[in-house]
Amino acid sequence: MNPTTSVETVEQGFSPQSLKKLPYSTVLTLAYQSLGVVYGDLSTSPLYVYKTAFSGKLSLHENDEEVYGVLSFIFWTLTLIPLFKYIFIVMSADDNGEGGIFALYSLLCRHARLSILPNQQASDENLSAYGMEGSADTWQSSALKSFFEKHPNYRNGLLVFVLLGTCMAIGDGVLTPAISVLSAVSGIRVKVTDLHQNYVVVISCVILVGLFSLQHHGTHKVAFLFAPIVTAWLLCISAIGIYNIIQWNPCIYRALSPFYMFRFLRSTGVEGWVSLGGVVLAITGAETMFADLGHFSPLSIKITFTFLVYPCLVLAYMGEAAFLSRHHEDIQRSFYKAIPEPVFWPVFIIATMAAVVGSQAVISATFSMVGQCCALNCFPRVKIVHTSKKIYGQIYIPEINWILMCLCLAVTIGLRDTNMMGHAYGLAVTTVMFVTTCLMCMVMIIVWKQSIITCVAFLMFFGSIELLYISASFVKVPEGGWIPLALSLIFMGIMYVWNYGTLKKHQFDIENKVSMKRIVALGPSLGMVRVPGIGLVYTNLVTGVPAVFGHFVTNLPAFHQVLVFVCVKSVQVPYVGERERFLVGRVGPKDYGMFRCIVRYGYKDLQQENYDFENKLVDMIIKFVELEGEECLTSPVTKASRERETVDGDSFDLPRPMFSYPNDGLNIVQSLSSTQAVKEENGVAENFPCREESAQIMRARETGLAYILGHSYAKANKSSSFLKRFAINVVYAFLCKNSRGPDVVLNVPHTSLLEVGMVYYV
Repeated sequence: MNPTTSVETVEQGFSPQSLKKLPYSTVLTLAYQSLGVVYGDLSTSPLYVYKTAFSGKLSLHENDEEVYGVLSFIFWTLTLIPLFKYIFIVMSADDNGEGGIFALYSLLCRHARLSILPNQQASDENLSAYGMEGSADTWQSSALKSFFEKHPNYRNGLLVFVLLGTCMAIGDGVLTPAISVLSAVSGIRVKVTDLHQNYVVVISCVILVGLFSLQHHGTHKVAFLFAPIVTAWLLCISAIGIYNIIQWNPCIYRALSPFYMFRFLRSTGVEGWVSLGGVVLAITGAETMFADLGHFSPLSIKITFTFLVYPCLVLAYMGEAAFLSRHHEDIQRSFYKAIPEPVFWPVFIIATMAAVVGSQAVISATFSMVGQCCALNCFPRVKIVHTSKKIYGQIYIPEINWILMCLCLAVTIGLRDTNMMGHAYGLAVTTVMFVTTCLMCMVMIIVWKQSIITCVAFLMFFGSIELLYISASFVKVPEGGWIPLALSLIFMGIMYVWNYGTLKKHQFDIENKVSMKRIVALGPSLGMVRVPGIGLVYTNLVTGVPAVFGHFVTNLPAFHQVLVFVCVKSVQVPYVGERERFLVGRVGPKDYGMFRCIVRYGYKDLQQENYDFENKLVDMIIKFVELEGEECLTSPVTKASRERETVDGDSFDLPRPMFSYPNDGLNIVQSLSSTQAVKEENGVAENFPCREESAQIMRARETGLAYILGHSYAKANKSSSFLKRFAINVVYAFLCKNSRGPDVVLNVPHTSLLEVGMVYYV
């Protein structure tokens, strides 16, 4: 196997077809590498599970009912949620190899027309990643689709539900580093008993500041250490677990019987139910297995969890329970107290390193989720830095990184107690899992076409378990559980207001676009002087002439010889291949020199990075002109099928094929010169309209490009409600002012930028 293959395939993901062809050596390599990325959070849970579960009024009696009951709950929770739900069921619902809440929502949007993106086209369904093939609709799937089509408010409600899960997952990026690092560092007090808790907090904060300060370097520079650290950690805790079982209570295996769960609840009552908010911390990080599916193959993740992570965690929890059954007084320090004396310091060091690894994985996942939200118009535009030139998908967002660091330090300093952090953490984790369960149920009906009985059984079984843990976590809201709720409400408010304002802006653009009849009436000169060069008019519209163009020509007496209306849009798929990226067509008659170029990206694509976007765009237009003038070419070219674009009653040709940037290394001039050589060699006449137009575009390109962007200001109508006026005039205006402008996102050079100010009312 090529040594670089594993790294590239890990980060770029796989198509469903390629997953079936992976050799066993590659699968095993991926399984090993997934340890450092996927399981850091899940594997460090033993640091604080028992401590948090017994942090309330739950007291240990002389018998071991509580210890056995908590162990039984931990074992069956680990078995039912991560193993049965995620490994055997949820991981099969990938979106072209991608997983997570957005992947499930993307599947539903494509199959049930739930898309939140306003500029979708029928031609988008021709994308190879769209994947609409499948069996015929059942009456259940048809009924559910019809329900959402007839009730737009429920579509908005589903969006809010998805945003809730996303915001809770982002909250994990705050809570995971805090609780993991503080729990690991707290172990030092077992040996240094007179060390004050303040020093533990300070040490934890220093580690956290260092962790967030290194994010801009990217994880690829230290990623080779992650898998060995997590592997060593899992082997350590499983070996210590076996030692404690043999040393303290060889009969602890009896607690694996579900009978002990019922005895636990019966004997402890309400206090036992409340303690489940700590038990659920045993499965923190389970959602990461599905969220990071695109970086690995499903088989590799299944192998790693089933044959290494799961048995190691079970042995670790059994060993700690065996120790507790003989040392009730050590419940708040049970993990470190259970470590044999000779290996304490090596395990302490590995535990701290594993906590950092687990935190790193969650932080990186937060960056990825925010990037997806930006692509789907659900989050203000932020700076996205790609930290690796070789590894696709590793990003760093400075604004989010420093916000996370400040929030994480505030939680660490403010709470100072892993028990209170655990209460907050449990609520965030269980909410994300419940959102996944509900979306998964809809996917089973709409996409998989399963029977309603199967889907309801899935929802009732796993949903009831998760609701049980959510209810237990809600009791702890006053004791720390309010933190994820507050963070989620803030992030949800930002996301929903941004999405609402963006949709209203698009609606304004549609309602105020320039009439094509008016453009045609102006003639080829558009009623003004046409100066040399190419004008790129950026717009959100995929059809019609944007209002910003009409506003521009009203105030300036000249415009460029070649006009290109560029629409950069996201499609409800994870990735769009380079050969399907561009969609090029004409606007108006041929002698107007007006084109439209639609540039499509998936929600996990890197927009306009690592290539010369302008040259590609111009090359696509020239290729379109050459194909359009097919009668000028002597080489056999398949005639492009056409669809008609109708704008204001007039139709214009728009090619259906997506013209991709040539992969043979030929630049624009070489392409034109080779075409000319072929024509002269075959004695073809000199007067080729297509060649003349191509040469004209090339000359315009050499003259220079100008970028025309609309700078819109949103204002609420005076008749709007107070809430709407506050959302638009205050919140949305603040977000627009402090987010990155479209010129920065699109990498537009300032020397060639023209901004057209407009005010629109919503």
